[in-house]
Amino acid sequence: MFSRLFAPVAAVAILIAAPAGAASDEVAALEAALKLPDVFEVMSQEGRAYGAQLEADMFPGSGGAAWSAAVAQIYAVDRILPRFSDEFEAELARTGADTAAMLDFFASDLGQRVTTLEISARRALLDEAVEDASRLKYDEMRAAGDPQVALVEEFVAVNGLIEANVSGAMNANYAFYQGLGDAGALGPEMSEDDIIGEIWSQEDVIRDETDIWIHSYLVMAYAPLTEAEMRDYIAFSQSEAGRALNAALFAGFDAVFVDVSRQLGRAAGGILAGRDL
Repeated sequence: MFSRLFAPVAAVAILIAAPAGAASDEVAALEAALKLPDVFEVMSQEGRAYGAQLEADMFPGSGGAAWSAAVAQIYAVDRILPRFSDEFEAELARTGADTAAMLDFFASDLGQRVTTLEISARRALLDEAVEDASRLKYDEMRAAGDPQVALVEEFVAVNGLIEANVSGAMNANYAFYQGLGDAGALGPEMSEDDIIGEIWSQEDVIRDETDIWIHSYLVMAYAPLTEAEMRDYIAFSQSEAGRALNAALFAGFDAVFVDVSRQLGRAAGGILAGRDL
């Protein structure tokens, strides 16, 4: 099992927190500037597509309408967005992060342009033909030494996107096995060590897929940005506020995908064990 976790921006600022009311207003404004409902609507669509793939791989034709309904509920925006917000806001509060600096960037013209490009590109990648084309384009640009690729590579490295996504995906995989176990779909012959061994055996595949997907996605998303705009975005990512925001985003996304993966495991396990969903 592999679910994309990519957090779109830049991990921990220790600052004096603003008064609680002001901080709450700033965080709400920050979430609006990040266009989180739009982000999670795309993620929900990705999840429903992944559910169809999971059915084809694990129990072809056996899921039916009940499986589709279960997947839709698991990935429902009104279920996963509040889960994200709880963890995101808790992490920002825990670190005393400079939410004003985050809001300054993402409410700016560049910040709004960046979020719009990221969401539009991710929505476009719901089409497999577009995803295939984006990978081909990335390969061509990398082979030609296109400077845009170098900027994207720097952005990915500054934000630690590969390691964070690989770690998140492996945690999600473990949660999926837990869900299967919860549903009684794992036999007694599969021990905890076997599960962990199976997950670690997938690391290289997950890492390679993550590397290709993130780079091809970002090359496509940021194509309209100038070098100066990319430099400004990278500079924000390197700032204390940028690192704190990235950490909070991953805390939120990881919480969502661990929960989603365990729920999917339980639902899939119910089918494998021959029970109604």
